[in-house]
Amino acid sequence: MFRRRAELSPHREAFFEKRGNTWQPTTWAEAFTRASRIAAGLRKLSLVQGDRIAILGPTQLRWALYDLAAQLTGLISFGIYQQQTVEQVRYLLAHSEAKVVLVGDEQELQTVLAAARELPHVTAIIPWDEALFARLQATEPLLQSPAIFDGEPLSSEELTASLAAISPDDTAILIYTSGTTGRPKGAMVSHRNVLSMFNACHHFSEFFEDDVTMSFLPMAHSAERVLSFYGRVSSGVASVYASSMSKLLDELREVGPTVFGSVPRIFEKAYGKILGEVERKSAPLRRIFAWARRVSGERLRLRLAGQTVPLVLELQHQLADRLLWRKIRGFFGGRVRYFIVGAAPTPKDVQAFFWAAGMPLLEVYGMTEATTVTHANSLQSVKIGTVGKLLPGLEQRIADDGEILVRGPWVFKGYYRNPEATAATVIDGWLHTGDVGSLDEEGYLRITDRKKHLIITAGGKNLSPGNIEAALKSADPLISHVIAHGDRRQFVSALIAPSPLETLDWGLARGLVSADEVAARQRELFENPTARSEALALAMEPIVRSREFESRMQAAVRQGNQHLAHVEQVRRFLVLPRDLCQEQGELTPTMKVRRREVEQKYLPELDRLYQDEHFGLSV
Repeated sequence: MFRRRAELSPHREAFFEKRGNTWQPTTWAEAFTRASRIAAGLRKLSLVQGDRIAILGPTQLRWALYDLAAQLTGLISFGIYQQQTVEQVRYLLAHSEAKVVLVGDEQELQTVLAAARELPHVTAIIPWDEALFARLQATEPLLQSPAIFDGEPLSSEELTASLAAISPDDTAILIYTSGTTGRPKGAMVSHRNVLSMFNACHHFSEFFEDDVTMSFLPMAHSAERVLSFYGRVSSGVASVYASSMSKLLDELREVGPTVFGSVPRIFEKAYGKILGEVERKSAPLRRIFAWARRVSGERLRLRLAGQTVPLVLELQHQLADRLLWRKIRGFFGGRVRYFIVGAAPTPKDVQAFFWAAGMPLLEVYGMTEATTVTHANSLQSVKIGTVGKLLPGLEQRIADDGEILVRGPWVFKGYYRNPEATAATVIDGWLHTGDVGSLDEEGYLRITDRKKHLIITAGGKNLSPGNIEAALKSADPLISHVIAHGDRRQFVSALIAPSPLETLDWGLARGLVSADEVAARQRELFENPTARSEALALAMEPIVRSREFESRMQAAVRQGNQHLAHVEQVRRFLVLPRDLCQEQGELTPTMKVRRREVEQKYLPELDRLYQDEHFGLSV
């Protein structure tokens, strides 16, 4: 696929990276030549077809070229998330039996060097930067110079022979799951899996030759690696690599991408930020905002239902667009045609907001074990609140217990070195997704929750914590995470984690934190959005412990409860002094909540919510 893309579009821009103040392009032909040089270098390391190599570094063109080079030589590549512990990296290297590790910066290099000790199968660790290699080579015998990739590229004959040796059913990549329950598992995804999925992608993704996407999510994740990156190779669409997460918003405005995918958290944070800004505006401006949402929301409802939009309503929407929506689109560069969003449920009000603003959010569904996507909404066929319809080429069933089952050519090969887990996940060809859902009369799939997360109350009622959490979380932008709890309990309780940026802004407006402190913590969060330092926790604590903040959280829970059945409603809850974080083992690298770990950590507090009426907050 990569070779054909280079032949079909040799002079078209494939990738852009920022050097200084200029976005520098790389054409498809140039990318292919660079990948072929790296492939020749990998051969010098005595690697043979089927060997595993690991890539650990930021989402940049270098990561992509290393990956494509591995594919050209029949190697099996896999990504490691940044900022993992030595033990976590050691497990992945040991389990995969990786021979070569390609590492992006000094901090990660030190982690890999420590992790690789006493792993005899690791034969080379290669920094991306020559200067880093030169500084450490004398003390680290496993280090190899990245200059090994600067030689002559593989010849056309060598490439043809290499590709001919690869079977479509060979494993192309390993993708390690995020490990919400136990050790990560290495999903084996074949060349056939990837190509089969792309045969159906045109049913939900529409690309033009001049489209531009923005790339910033971790390449270790299946969505960025397969759907986004390999998808761009398949379609020939150019991609811009963000310099860093801290510069993303500025660079979105510079680049003006037309299409890109992301996780719901990005859109939830943007939505919360906008609501927070509006809250600080004057009463007349707040009324204009509410009017615009109401007008454009009604127009959206009619359009999605296939009904005619009255002329007066259309004119009102156009006025709302000039007053509000055009400015909001400008935050994302002003050219977005649509977003693809997945990996977790997106609140309906967030979806409706972006649709009303003229930036459709197309929610899709899938999992690593199904090569990323099995169901999708499209611009031609969408129902907000669902994950869309099954893609052509697949079969689906809803089991008696509500679990979603999928079968087809892009169901993965199984878990590497874990036949027991494979046998429990794929039965008679059917992938047991672990998700519970339902199909409506038009074939749209609605996800209820993870099967293992369902709450069974003391009264025997089965409840979806996902529904409860979404209702509360969407009630207030100051809420980052909600953990609904109530298994074998007499009612539902919850843990609420505050959203750092929004909570700091709110506290600043009320004199609960200094402007200097807020600025320092904002710089910290922009540099590393997933970090939750002790300094951040100390800055947030007086805010979240204030009576005004607690009252606001009580109001949010009441509002969320209005969208829930009586038995689902949260009666008591505890506001945590900080957000959940990876450092404390509460989130995976993909920012999914490790529910079991969080509930176990806060079990004494949860018990007190049921035993002590003076502990926590009531609704």
